[in-house]
This record gives sequence, C-alpha cells and structure tokens, in this order.
Amino acid sequence: MLLFNNKIDLIKNLSLVNDRTIGFVPTMGGLHDGHLKLIQESKKKCDITVCSIFINPTQFNNLEDFSNYPSSLDNDLEKLKKAGCNIVYNPKNKDLYGDKISSKKFNFGKLACYMEGEFRPGHFDGVATVVEKLFNIIQPSIAFFGEKDLQQLQIIKALVKNMGSNIHVQSVSTVRESNGLAKSTRNKRLSKNGRDEAAEIYKCLVYCKKNKHNGISQLKKHVLQRLTNNKNIELEYIEFVDLEKMTPIKKWKGTNKNAICIAAYHSGIRLIDNIIL
Repeated sequence: MLLFNNKIDLIKNLSLVNDRTIGFVPTMGGLHDGHLKLIQESKKKCDITVCSIFINPTQFNNLEDFSNYPSSLDNDLEKLKKAGCNIVYNPKNKDLYGDKISSKKFNFGKLACYMEGEFRPGHFDGVATVVEKLFNIIQPSIAFFGEKDLQQLQIIKALVKNMGSNIHVQSVSTVRESNGLAKSTRNKRLSKNGRDEAAEIYKCLVYCKKNKHNGISQLKKHVLQRLTNNKNIELEYIEFVDLEKMTPIKKWKGTNKNAICIAAYHSGIRLIDNIIL
C-alpha cells in the first residue's frame, strides 16, 4: 500500500495506471466497518482502490465538532492495509486549499434546502468543494459513498453531473452495529449505554417501514412522540422525502422511491440515519 501526502506525487503515480479502473473512497478517517465495506466494494469492481483521509474543515459549521472529530491515522492505515487498499492520500490543508481555506458556492437547488442543508448551513458547499478537488486529482472511474449520508449521496451525484464528469457514483448500503445503530466515526464518543439508547433511532425507522400503510402523518407523529419521550435523545429533524429530490412528501411515491431521514443528538453527539422504502 502506497501513502501520499501531496497531490503532485499522487498524480504522477496515478498517471501510470493506463487503462486500469480506479475506485475511490473519500473519508475523514476514524475508519469503521462502514468505510471498509466501501473499500471492499471498490476492490470488487475496480483494478486499483484509492482512499483519502482528510478531515475537511470547510464542511463543519460547528467548530467544536471539528475539534472533537476522532483522528487515528496509524490505526486507519493498518485497517486499510489489511483490507487491501492500494493507495492512501492523506494531505494537509495547504495541499488541497493552498493559502486560503474556503468553500466554493454551489447551487444544488432543492436538493440542499432541507434537513442537513437547513440545519448545517454551508455544509454541502464544503463537502462539494473538497470532493470536487479530490475527483480532479484522482480522476476515479467509480466513487463509493455510503447510504447513511443519503442527502450527501444525492449531492455528490449532482456535483458529478455539474462537472460534466463520467465518474460513476456507487451507493453502498449502511453498515450497522449489532443493535441497529448506524456505524459512524462519532459513535466512538458514545458510552455503551449511549449506543444502546441511540439505537432507538433505527428502531423508529424500522417501525415506519413495517407500518408504511399507516401513512406519513401518523408515522411522523409516532416517531416524534417516541423520540421526544426519550430524555437522552434530542431530535433535530425527522423528514419523509422523495429519494431522488430530497424534498418533503405528504404521500408515498413508488416502492423504493421514498426515504425517512432522522438527525438527533445523544450526549451532545450528532447522529443521522435513514431508511429507504
């Protein structure tokens, strides 16, 4: 496994790839089984797998969250090596942003208006800025993203379209803890009891899937009551949306055309999850 800290050397190396396909998995480190599943999918579909590890400052609208974001480079590199990753790109801020760390302004329309776009202003501009930079450096054939960040996934698809790029964005299903809690780097900051309680988020999503026939308004009422009754969970939003447009719906679209998205805090730690139905 090769490790690069600057884009010039990485680009030189990737220029030798010729006609082989490149799979790319962008991460902010703190790797868990969800990230490793993306690596596995890349290895199945591509000749070479590249993983980036970069805690991107422009996508954090909360400085405390940025400061506390878990970092464990040596551990991450060991996991990637065992997973068979070929190349790791771990740049410093200057390598990607130069002397000015700032986001580009993008227009993703209604895709970015609700949920994360509403509660994390500037977040998607930061995400799109760094992903566009990484795509231009690595020029992957396929880029792999987890469905846990469902709205982000649709933003990246829109970004690729705006770039006029041929990169294929491949979604990969969410990996979960044994209790159903979506795997997340932020889970490391939860106590064992906190993880158990936070699993209530996924249980609510499963309830909605099993009781889809009850209709959106009744399901939303049920989840609101259930989560607000848990004194340790602070609900930020629950939204029933069109899967592709990421806009709120009042009636179900076709099968697998809908998603229920939840963001909530436990012990001050922000967690997101969703289910497609």
